Amino acid sequence: MRKRSHRARAVLAVLTAAVLGTAGCDAVGGDSSAPPGAGAGKGSPKPVPVWDTTPTSVAAVGDSITTGFDACAVLVDCPSVSWATGSSERVDSLAVRLLGKAGAAERSWNHAVRGARMADLPGQMARAVRHRPQLVTVLVGANDACRDTTAQMTPVADFRADFEEAMRTLREALPKTQVFVASVPNLKRLWSEGRTNPLGKQVWKLGICPSMLGDADAMDAAATLRRDTVQKRVEDYNTVLREVCAGDDRCRSDGGAVYDYRFGTGQLSRWDWFHPSVDGQARLAEIAYRAVTAKKA
Repeated sequence: MRKRSHRARAVLAVLTAAVLGTAGCDAVGGDSSAPPGAGAGKGSPKPVPVWDTTPTSVAAVGDSITTGFDACAVLVDCPSVSWATGSSERVDSLAVRLLGKAGAAERSWNHAVRGARMADLPGQMARAVRHRPQLVTVLVGANDACRDTTAQMTPVADFRADFEEAMRTLREALPKTQVFVASVPNLKRLWSEGRTNPLGKQVWKLGICPSMLGDADAMDAAATLRRDTVQKRVEDYNTVLREVCAGDDRCRSDGGAVYDYRFGTGQLSRWDWFHPSVDGQARLAEIAYRAVTAKKA
């Protein structure tokens, strides 16, 4: 009995040592995997947010709105007042707000082109990626609707395909660059505001957005249908911009803020009463800055 009791105590000691040894390995992070939720206390690293509210470089692509067309003088670009990258203190552009005036001068680039349509965006994006910007701004689509006739407006499917191609061009080169997408302005509202100015209507006859602005004073059924058709197409474009952007973790749209903004005569060019004035450019910069720096989209 004494031998059997002694043997039992020896076996118990070995088993106890084995159990404690195994537990000790897990406790100090040995090869064994920890149970679910282990290590989730104060020492755990915080997840890195996908969207950075403080990008350090900005490239802009788009059309005449982003070139500052008709904001400083009649029928000319004025990039110094561009909402995206301009240097004017009266505008306080998105680049200046994010980078400071000196930083914006060194690390912002404007590749927007007057008259550009969505089909031109992939090429602009290819030029923008050469700078390796941390943020790209997109404001394009008005010229897709502003054609000689409504039949010539860019089909919605083509608009989507070209925007997706532009995003692929960016992602293949710069998978982590962020994108801010502004909505297309409410062209019918711009017509409604600008038609009160005789000089503006004369400038419109030079060919500015004829599908919406042609025969500006006509209120017959055909003219109303034409303007409503353009307006519906703009709304469809904005749906495409929002949907394509939503499919990219590093893309933010303005949620329709530019479309919804009620541009008054003070925010419209005093030469064509259609493009943004210097004050209108400043309002666009405010909208973009709020979207880019918001903690949540």
